[in-house]
Amino acid sequence: MSAPTDEVLRFEPDAEGDPTALAYTFGGFAPLVSVRPGTVVSTWTMDCFAGRVRTTSDLVSQVCDPRFLNPQTGPFFVEGAQPGDTLAVHFRSIAPREARGVSTTVPLFGSLTATHLTAMLHDPLPERTWVYEIDRAAGLVRYDALDSAYQVDLPLDPMHGTVGVAPALGEVRSSLAPGDWGGNMDTPEMRAGTTCYLGVNVEGAMFSLGDGHARQGEGETCGVAVECAMDTELVIDLIKGGPPTAWPRLESDDYLMTTGSARPLEDAFRIAHTEMVGWVRELTGLSAMDAYQLVSQTALTPVANVVDTTYTVVAKVAKQYLRGATAMSGTHERLRRR
Repeated sequence: MSAPTDEVLRFEPDAEGDPTALAYTFGGFAPLVSVRPGTVVSTWTMDCFAGRVRTTSDLVSQVCDPRFLNPQTGPFFVEGAQPGDTLAVHFRSIAPREARGVSTTVPLFGSLTATHLTAMLHDPLPERTWVYEIDRAAGLVRYDALDSAYQVDLPLDPMHGTVGVAPALGEVRSSLAPGDWGGNMDTPEMRAGTTCYLGVNVEGAMFSLGDGHARQGEGETCGVAVECAMDTELVIDLIKGGPPTAWPRLESDDYLMTTGSARPLEDAFRIAHTEMVGWVRELTGLSAMDAYQLVSQTALTPVANVVDTTYTVVAKVAKQYLRGATAMSGTHERLRRR
C-alpha cells in the first residue's frame, strides 16, 4: 500500500463538450488524468441522463440518446497499479450538486414491466418523469406524486451507482452493466464513509465513477433512482499484491460487504455469499464449513438492483462477529483517518 500524500487533485469533467467524448464504458477509453496512490480527488459527476431530463414533461425516450446514458467521470490512471493489485477507493463526501433530482420510468426497463430480456406481448408501462426537490441543509428529498396531491419527505442518502475499473482481457463493457470489475452495481451501500475495493485488471486500473443518486431503495425497482449530478471527494489508494480481489468488496466502520452480479438473481446471491465465506475464512482462519455456518447466521443481504443487464446482490457481515479481524491490512481505517 502507498504512503499518505498531501496531494489533492481537482478534476473537472468536460461536461460541456460533445457527449460522445465522454466515457460510457468501463474499458476502451483513454485515461483523462493520472493520479498517485494516496491522492485525494475532488470532482463531480453528471447524472445518468447527462442533464437532459429536467422537468416532468421531459421523457427519456424523447430527450436522450440511448447510446449515451450513464456518463462517467474518468478514467483515472492510477500510477503503479498492475493486474493482481487491489484498488482502494474511500469516499470522503458525496453531495448533490443541485437542488433537485429526477426519476423516471423508461419503456422496457425496470423490474415490474416487460423488458427486452423478458419479452411479453403487452405494451410497456407508461413513461413518466418525477422531479424531486432536494433540501441539502435539512438532508431531505421530497417525493411529489404526479396523479394526486401527495408529498412526503425522504431522507437524503447520496451514493454512486457506478464505481469500477477496466475489465480483464481487454473487454469493453457498458456503464449500464455491473460485473466483477464493478460498474453499475447500484448499491446504496456505496455512500460516504465507505471504502470500495476493486481488483486491478489492467495497468493503471482505469478507475471511473458516476450515476449519482440522491437516494435509492434497495433493488432500484423501477430502474431509476433519484438521479442527480454529484460533488464527490474520495481518496484513491493501492494495495499491492496479496490475495486477489475477484469481486468488488466494500467496508464501512461497522460492516464488511461482498458483491455478486449475475442473472438469475440467485446466482448473484451465491456469488456474494461465496465471496463472503472466503473473506471470513481469510480473516479468521476458520474452515470452509465453519465460515459457511457463521455467514449463514450473521449475513444481511441487501439487493442492490434487479433491473440492470445483470442483477447485483450484497452480502454484509458485522465486524463485531469477526473478533477484531483487520481487513485489507487496515486500509479502510487508515483512509478514514485522512
